[in-house]
Amino acid sequence: MTLRVIATIRTEFAEKFGVPRQSGLVEGLRGEIVFEAAYRNAEALKGIDEFSHLWLLWGFSHNKREGFSPTVYPPRLGGKIKKGVFATRAPFRPNAIGLSCVRLEEVVWESSEGVKLIVGGADLVSGTPIYDIKPYLPYTDAHPEAAGGFGQAHCECETEVDFPQYLLEKLPEEKRETAVRLLRQDPRAAYQKGQGSVYGMHFAGYDIRFTEKEGRLCVCEVVNARGSIKKVK
Repeated sequence: MTLRVIATIRTEFAEKFGVPRQSGLVEGLRGEIVFEAAYRNAEALKGIDEFSHLWLLWGFSHNKREGFSPTVYPPRLGGKIKKGVFATRAPFRPNAIGLSCVRLEEVVWESSEGVKLIVGGADLVSGTPIYDIKPYLPYTDAHPEAAGGFGQAHCECETEVDFPQYLLEKLPEEKRETAVRLLRQDPRAAYQKGQGSVYGMHFAGYDIRFTEKEGRLCVCEVVNARGSIKKVK
């Protein structure tokens, strides 16, 4: 079976460091889905604007690993406890396929690149290949009584963020709240946490550099840059 890339998504993440670990955690994020030439047919999207949310099936293009491991270390468990790969949403899987639920903000029916979709809350790096798009159906896809297992234990955990106003104002006004919410999710892996290091999160063309002090993430610099360095020093 051959998977065909039907589209790619453009987001404000040039790298995976800083991308939320699940879709919908930071609703202010915006993405633009651009279809491949063979699929730029508006007829294929007829009726899609009747739905508020969509499922995206996509490829973990930034996670390359040979072989198969039956267990992984979920970030929500501090990177210290192993769970079965099929009991997690870890990117290292036999088939590197991701699943995200996004909010459909707009359908651009006509552009120089054909029909495009503007979506909110996407947890994807810019350039990620999209394999399929399906409508979210509340009557069957939503199960409020469902058990969330070990993943539910930390679903509301957020880190306190100290983002000085003079540094926050270096970002475009419409990006500021989203940047703070991204930092509250703490993009660092469990083994990276601790005082002393400075990290750079690339978002919307800026390096937002931060360190940890007394359990808080403290922003120390905002740099207008094309690239990003995960660990500055």
